[in-house]
Amino acid sequence: MRNTLIAALAVASMLAPAAPAAAQSAERAAPDSLANPESAFKGTGRRASWHADIEQTERGYRIGNPDAEASLIEFVSYTCGHCASFTREGEGALDLVLLAPGHMSLEIRPVIRNAIDLTVSLLVQCGPAEGFKNRHRMYMLSQDNWLEKARAAPASQQAIWARGDASARLSAARALNLDDMLAERGTSIADVNTCLADDATAQTLLENGNADRDEYAVPGTPSFALDGELLTDIHSWDTLHPVLTERFSPDYQPANAEPGD
Repeated sequence: MRNTLIAALAVASMLAPAAPAAAQSAERAAPDSLANPESAFKGTGRRASWHADIEQTERGYRIGNPDAEASLIEFVSYTCGHCASFTREGEGALDLVLLAPGHMSLEIRPVIRNAIDLTVSLLVQCGPAEGFKNRHRMYMLSQDNWLEKARAAPASQQAIWARGDASARLSAARALNLDDMLAERGTSIADVNTCLADDATAQTLLENGNADRDEYAVPGTPSFALDGELLTDIHSWDTLHPVLTERFSPDYQPANAEPGD
């Protein structure tokens, strides 16, 4: 099973949107391609939809099997371009290969860097837990559009948004169409505004980000913690993928494993 996982991770990595031509040739060459009906990675009869299980945690949202063999924490900022790149390149692959079959869980935790970040984080949390992943990816994958508007706004408007209070958050969401994006997915504008004006939740987001900085010494975003340990110098799908490949290799031994385990 571990050899199959490694092969599937390799194929999923090459299927990232950044390199479609390479992905197509890799798929033809790899016998364990997830697209190959003869693959050794085909269904085993066990549940393969853990990627649809989403639960709110103390500091974020966990996707996948809570009792999985491995757990990954993704520390993100919604105004971080590299975070948006990771969403595009890596999160789909994680869904397909590790989350859906229940091998690993992924917890996404926001680390607030600025007032716009806080505004979007409140919107991502606005609604049922089961819709979190869709809201998260909607704002990440459209980041180029709304963040460019924020950067192009007059300095006086940016200064208002930078206050980060409830009226500033409502103003930013309206000017950048962040509220409409959520409303188009079925959340009423009244509910959107209630989420944006929730000072208690905003304060909790700030405190949770600070707690993660203290506990994990998060140096920037995106950063990752695997099985409770911060991964040093890992800030992209290209650098995370080899770590996960090693984690699921047949020869993997936890750092704290006793000889003979």
